[in-house]
Amino acid sequence: MCEQSYLDPRYRWAVAYLRALIQAPPGPPPGTPPEVVRERAQQRLERLRAFLHFLGDPHRAYPVIHVTGTSGKGSTSAFIASILHAAGLRVGLHISPYLQVETEKLQIGGALIAPDRFADSVAELDEAVRAWTARGEQPLTYGEFWTALVFHAFRQEAVDFAVVEVGVGGRFDLTNVVLPEVAVITTVGLDHIRTLGPTIRDIAWHKAGIIKPGRPVVTGVNDPELLAIIVEEARKLGAPLRTVREGHDFTVRVERDSTLLIDSRIGARYRLGLSGRFQAQNAALAIAAIHALGWPQDRAGPAIADGLAATRFPGRFEIVQEQPMVILDGAHNPQKLGALLAALNDLPKPVRRIVVFGVLDGHDASEMAALLAEYADVVLTTAPEATLRTAADPLELARLFEQHGVTAVPIRRVEDALDIALRVAQPDDQILVTGSLYLVGQARERWYPSAEIVRQRTCWPEPRTDSGADARPICREQHATM
Repeated sequence: MCEQSYLDPRYRWAVAYLRALIQAPPGPPPGTPPEVVRERAQQRLERLRAFLHFLGDPHRAYPVIHVTGTSGKGSTSAFIASILHAAGLRVGLHISPYLQVETEKLQIGGALIAPDRFADSVAELDEAVRAWTARGEQPLTYGEFWTALVFHAFRQEAVDFAVVEVGVGGRFDLTNVVLPEVAVITTVGLDHIRTLGPTIRDIAWHKAGIIKPGRPVVTGVNDPELLAIIVEEARKLGAPLRTVREGHDFTVRVERDSTLLIDSRIGARYRLGLSGRFQAQNAALAIAAIHALGWPQDRAGPAIADGLAATRFPGRFEIVQEQPMVILDGAHNPQKLGALLAALNDLPKPVRRIVVFGVLDGHDASEMAALLAEYADVVLTTAPEATLRTAADPLELARLFEQHGVTAVPIRRVEDALDIALRVAQPDDQILVTGSLYLVGQARERWYPSAEIVRQRTCWPEPRTDSGADARPICREQHATM
């Protein structure tokens, strides 16, 4: 996080309040029996439901689209919110986690919530928690408070619609108190196995848990074994299910500076605001979610076209500089990384590709290194910072790359690794920063300082030009929706 000392003192108080609630790393200790994990998760959900009822059930005050998935859920949520915004609705968007500033998780009407309104909401919820605990109830955890804060703020800001991204899993995620108009399950892959279970079938079961009785669900899952779990959940609950598949529902074409999605059903061509071939699947799921609302085509069509083109989302195949080109992507599991690497093939081939790579402990660094080794000429391994979480040792990461014949140099500080990469890169080289969303958040500070993001309420404020590198920032425009 950058220095925010000159921002509104009430905003700084709100941020400090929230961070003080962080007391332990997420998830149970390794080896905790699954039944214990589920019992604890159910208790948290019930406590949050009770507290939300105490608040007057703010999560019932507006219609919701609920989005989960191992990969793509953030981008899909951003696409959906942008389409709703283009339709003239006041939209609340919740994403998880944030990259740089807390207000990224609370977007209202196409912008980050105003700092003073953010502070107001935290203060109001603090007062409610005090009244809640005075009745003898248990205090809220960080996650419970944050989830209640989102729903409360959406009600206070009088949103017409909310798009809510799941944090982890789905069935026992704290956001799963909502009764959505549409549920979206993007993909299922191996990630967060400590909390969701050791097998991919376990993870699919967790994702399917956001399906609600009689409410439509759309999914991009196409593996027959995993799709069967979602189909069975939808059948039991009487939820209409639509699957979205490339080649059947849409095709994709990538140009030098943009991705085009062609809707196979009606032949419409949509230009996407997010780069990367993999974003076409996310956009197609967003289109399916909008159609599931039952809007007439004369309303849905223009909103879809305008919304998809206007969508912006930080840290996902984000080109922040040219000559040398710098790409930031928080691909923190092998599935995400595979999609990122495939998208690199649609860009001009660089003379050299310099990779800045860092992950937290517990991620599959070995498989990710094996995938990246095919694309990297040199790797700088580093250690992203995260509250109460440990980064993988850069020296051990470097050894993983060296096993695949790739030169790797451990540089512990993220800022130092970026300095070196920018200093040695030539104009026709490419720098790829990936491996962790925490890493990407720290790297973005060079081009988009946190204080400017909070002040301007967008993740694309005017970048600083005094970074010390011969950078040419290209993302200067403020966009309506992230």
